Amino acid sequence: MTQNKPYAFFEGKFVPINEAKISIMNNGFMYGTAIFEGIRAYWNPNHKQMYVFRLREHFERMMDSVKIMHMQLKYSVDELCEIVVELLKMNKPETDTYIRPSAYKAGEKIGPSLESNPTEFSIFTVAFGDYFHGVEGLKAMVSSWRRVEDNAIPARAKITGAYANTALAKTDALLAGFDECIVLSENGHVSEGSAMNIFMVKRGKLITTPTTENILEGITRASVMEFAKNELGLETQCRTIDRSELYIADELFFCGTGAQIAPIISVDKRPISDNKAGVITNQIKNIYLDICRGEMPTYKHWLTEVYDHKNTVDKKQIAVSKKR
Repeated sequence: MTQNKPYAFFEGKFVPINEAKISIMNNGFMYGTAIFEGIRAYWNPNHKQMYVFRLREHFERMMDSVKIMHMQLKYSVDELCEIVVELLKMNKPETDTYIRPSAYKAGEKIGPSLESNPTEFSIFTVAFGDYFHGVEGLKAMVSSWRRVEDNAIPARAKITGAYANTALAKTDALLAGFDECIVLSENGHVSEGSAMNIFMVKRGKLITTPTTENILEGITRASVMEFAKNELGLETQCRTIDRSELYIADELFFCGTGAQIAPIISVDKRPISDNKAGVITNQIKNIYLDICRGEMPTYKHWLTEVYDHKNTVDKKQIAVSKKR
């Protein structure tokens, strides 16, 4: 169980989370000039082990966001992975956990420019179960909001300011009585969910939208494509998907770090797979969760074990004297 006063990693130090504060003049807060990653760790009570899913890949993707946003991080990918492991050891969760690293422009000035604007970094962890709170299948709508374009705010970077687009689309779906939404790109093709990628099954084939449809290049998405081929013999076709194809799909599901594998049972009130999760969707969901909990040794290289992890960092301070 997580202790009463969990720690965060904040601007070079491990501190009690209630001490991890930014100013109201912080540039990232005022203008959305921050980036983040969402990472999951899975507790396996039988193994007495916490497994972090594809930790390195998340930080490698974060480095791409860093480049896009003119940021400079003080830490390497290896160091970031070690900080996460140490933070989890300090917080001692014995439940599934969400890990949120953020890099942000920390200047305290009026104006959104990114130059001459220092970069800071933080991580916190929080207990995190099912994103959709146990819903067996999702009722989705196609949103009237379009996904932001690469030439406006690139979706391949997890930029906090871009999530206003997500918030508008998701909120309208909930207020209209749906569980989730599907967002189209400006050209009218399917992009993704509010904050997760989408897959379609048609005549036994797995289909997903290409990276050129303004999607986040999902780590879960890439994982599904790999293990669906290895375990189920399913090749994935990446191509544009028309809105009307959603209505006649044999199966649909969302995937992402938060969503995990989430079956879609209707779109715009049209039933999918007889209003229940499809057979292939359930197979993919079960395999994914087994992988994440360390039950499939073939994919152990995707997991970082927290406890008895050999490499550690100083619990009190990470050197902040490194040149940016």
